[in-house]
Amino acid sequence: MNVASTKPAPAPVAISRPAPVVLPTTGRWQPIAAKVVPPLVLILAFLAIWEYAASGSGATLPPPSKVWADSQELITNPFYDRGGLDKGLFWHMLASLQRVLLGFTLSAIAGIGLGLLVGTSTFAMRGLDPIFQVLRTVPPLAWLPLSLAAFREAQPSAIFVIFITAIWPIIINTAVGVRNVPQDYRNVAAVIRLRGPMYWWRIVLPAAAPYIFTGLRIGVGLSWLAIVAAEMLIGGVGIGFFIWDAWNSSNLSDIIVALVYVGLTGFALDRSVVVAGHIVTRGTSAT
Repeated sequence: MNVASTKPAPAPVAISRPAPVVLPTTGRWQPIAAKVVPPLVLILAFLAIWEYAASGSGATLPPPSKVWADSQELITNPFYDRGGLDKGLFWHMLASLQRVLLGFTLSAIAGIGLGLLVGTSTFAMRGLDPIFQVLRTVPPLAWLPLSLAAFREAQPSAIFVIFITAIWPIIINTAVGVRNVPQDYRNVAAVIRLRGPMYWWRIVLPAAAPYIFTGLRIGVGLSWLAIVAAEMLIGGVGIGFFIWDAWNSSNLSDIIVALVYVGLTGFALDRSVVVAGHIVTRGTSAT
């Protein structure tokens, strides 16, 4: 009797394959490139079109090449200070920002306080809301003569114009945010007997924070618009006066450079409020 001998099958041999090569910088730079490349391409295309259109004989605005040639020192050296009003753009922007930050801070404090009052009190809403709706329609520069008559100085007058311009969207958005606190939040606060400052800190402010920062974002943008216009009239060191002085000197290149500074600074102010809003709302929701 022959018995067939069985042998175990050999184990499969694992074949090692080289790991795929992954560039470590691809994932890190891709989101940045997606945000930077599209606007950069559009800006370059806009400059090329502007250069071509403004190079004709009948063009009024200077092309980018002439702006660079005329205002090269202003662009490359914004920190010079030759005394008086002969200063670089940095010092003009700094003076304007100081006025804006002071006036906007005052409007934020007063606007949030009044917004909380109007949002929680029906009597205050019925009494103050019609007044706010009338006053907020007054153009910012219409307040300048009254502020000059009251303060008799340019600096406090400009700060008051910023204050009165920025306060209305802060009040309105804060009041809307307080009135839109979900009823479930109020019921939970009533069940656990949450009252006083803790009720405001734990219930009202986290729910109203997105509305409040929307008002602050609108307010800071209006503040920057108002200060540029006000400085054209009150004079002194400031980006608004710089633009008006360049216009009186028929220096369009300096005006274009100043407008670029104004736009970039306004964008930075807006982004700062947005970032602060994200930090505060995330912190209040975590608590």
